[in-house]
Amino acid sequence: MYELTILFHGFPGKSTCHGGLGWSTVALLQGHGETLLVDTGGYGYRTPLLARLEERGVRRSDITGVVLTHCHWDHICNFALFPNARVVVPRPDLEWAAAQPIGTWELPEFHVEKLAAADHVLRVEDGGEPLPQVHAVATPGHTPGHFAYHVATSGGPVLFAGDAVKNEYELRTGDTDMTLDAAESRRSIEKVREMLRADPDLVLVPGHDRLLGMRDGEIVAHSQLRAGVRAWLPGTAEPTTTVDLVPASGGTRQ
Repeated sequence: MYELTILFHGFPGKSTCHGGLGWSTVALLQGHGETLLVDTGGYGYRTPLLARLEERGVRRSDITGVVLTHCHWDHICNFALFPNARVVVPRPDLEWAAAQPIGTWELPEFHVEKLAAADHVLRVEDGGEPLPQVHAVATPGHTPGHFAYHVATSGGPVLFAGDAVKNEYELRTGDTDMTLDAAESRRSIEKVREMLRADPDLVLVPGHDRLLGMRDGEIVAHSQLRAGVRAWLPGTAEPTTTVDLVPASGGTRQ
């Protein structure tokens, strides 16, 4: 069994003026002789990601695999930090991304180019098991080749949904804010719902929210959402102002 550690809980929000926040979930899996990251976050995660790994006694060279749900910048940009890692990427998503012109929505073109040319990249198919007990599940819509991953952990089964299900709202309604194919996204969300309904112990790791699940047809939360912004604002008495982005009702529901 893998031991699961959530290094970063994603956040379900967008900036009103500066585009997507890109605050995505990054997870660590340890077991089966592997030390894996599921997604890697964007450049803003680089220093805190390495710090959180170091806190757990994990060096960059210890990461044996990086598992990517899709090729958007806030999920893949730090794969190159890990020199000994095999990089797992959905074959259909990488092939789609590599064929897009510069400027395509949320794709980091030169990271995709590196992935497409690298010999340490494992291009996984739907239903494949690229690493021990890591099972790929096609969940297209957000991007054409998006995959989720079903993994057995010591705490129970886990489904890393990436941006097939970004947050609780999408899981509850089937409506998606950012997707290339809304109908495909709705079908993928229903596929995830069916998996959750079939197994009440299954924990969903969304791309941009806390850990979720379903019991008796109701969504339950298995972790707490926390996020804030520190800003250096003019005219304030203190040098920085901290803005809590999560209301009191954003806590854990069991």
